[in-house]
Amino acid sequence: MKVLRQIIEIDEEKCDGCGLCVPACEEGAIQIINGKAKVVSEKYCDGLGACIGHCPKGAIKIVEKEAEEFDPDAVEEYLKSKEKASCTTCEEIKPVEKSQLGHWPVQIKLIPPHAKFLDNADLLVLADCAAVAYPHLHRDFLKDKVVMIGCPKFDDVNEYVEKFKAIFSQHEIKSIKVVMMEVPCCSGLLGIIKRALTEAKKEIPYEVKIISIKGEIKK
Repeated sequence: MKVLRQIIEIDEEKCDGCGLCVPACEEGAIQIINGKAKVVSEKYCDGLGACIGHCPKGAIKIVEKEAEEFDPDAVEEYLKSKEKASCTTCEEIKPVEKSQLGHWPVQIKLIPPHAKFLDNADLLVLADCAAVAYPHLHRDFLKDKVVMIGCPKFDDVNEYVEKFKAIFSQHEIKSIKVVMMEVPCCSGLLGIIKRALTEAKKEIPYEVKIISIKGEIKK
């Protein structure tokens, strides 16, 4: 049932998808969808606006309008379902006893294209922020992988393309897994890989894993 009440409103023109508002909403009412912050359900938003001060673009405000009534019971169930979805077999999870990293260096800028550990490698191309956000990185991604970590926003994109192009040309790479955050600044990482593959005239199978602001693998 809709009632006249206060609720947040997000200006998608101003929103750059940084995601800082997501963890600020304890009810989980906000998610980044297609690069923009959105209210996933009106009944999850209490209208208090705790998220407003975390938006650097001023894209969030409180308005009064007809909306679904805030439902704290629905919020509780929603948060429980998210927790369950992010850890369906928590009782089976065991801590990683040692590092799964098998080589050095790991920075894209520092790895020489001729490095022997690249021969017949399964590459893990990792956005540096994803390495911090995802709590089970070693357990789920690093084992038996050659990891190459960097930031497509702050580093030189053309330099990255040339580095990967050289690697693809000099080595038989078996597969590529790209792990990046859901925020827009990470999206360039996949574009770098695609461009390098095209310029190197190579066809190497790749897959992409997206990590949410809250450190969960998005479906």
